[in-house]
Amino acid sequence: MTAPTEEVPVPASVERLAAGGRVTPVWVNERGGVTFRVDDCDNDGDDDGARYVKWNPASTGLSLAGEAVRLRWAARWTPVPRVLDHRRDDDGAELLVTAALDGLSAVDPRWLREPATAARSLGEGLRALHDALPVAGCPFDWGIDERLTHLDPEADTDVRAALADRPDVDHLVVCHADACAPNTLLDADGRWTAHVDLGRLGVADPWADLAVCAMSTGWNYGPGYEHLVYEGYGVEPDAARIAYYQLLWDNT
Repeated sequence: MTAPTEEVPVPASVERLAAGGRVTPVWVNERGGVTFRVDDCDNDGDDDGARYVKWNPASTGLSLAGEAVRLRWAARWTPVPRVLDHRRDDDGAELLVTAALDGLSAVDPRWLREPATAARSLGEGLRALHDALPVAGCPFDWGIDERLTHLDPEADTDVRAALADRPDVDHLVVCHADACAPNTLLDADGRWTAHVDLGRLGVADPWADLAVCAMSTGWNYGPGYEHLVYEGYGVEPDAARIAYYQLLWDNT
């Protein structure tokens, strides 16, 4: 996902849901989905009363229904957005409405100016998430077998061979499954406060999250901050597992 760099049309279903409130596009994804912030007319700019609306056209193939179920499940143990509504419009597009949370994304300009603080907090937040969510009874899977069912059909022979040589599972946790930097929120002091975008949350090796979280610091902050994610999490880097799960991420 990226912040929009040009004007984004607001779908009629989002306008109706906003009921006259201010609608601001905040994220767009590579499949045409958009996340909007909706502030009620009497909202003074604070998060109280603000909502986020994820809108995915029918063509994306992404399930916001699955995300709604995962958010409701995870909310019993860890700070995640509260689901307010989930619906489809007449064109088949899905809308997921959640209450706003306190905190700024770890890629807000505030934290792009302090990447070391943000990177360490990404690791701390990820460790807290993994420690909080119970593997026993978790109904969602994000393990290697499940993910390989979504392998890029254009992946070459070398990639397929490398992914077939899977590492042993270190241990199992409930993974975020999109632990990139934008999906952790930080407070004014740089401490993690919550996680968002849990549409693929499921049981897997923690290195599946760690490898991607560390890799995302390069995309968002530049080189040299990966080690702070591992330090914040409290683990020494495992080069083989990191390489495997980064390759898996790039090809599924």
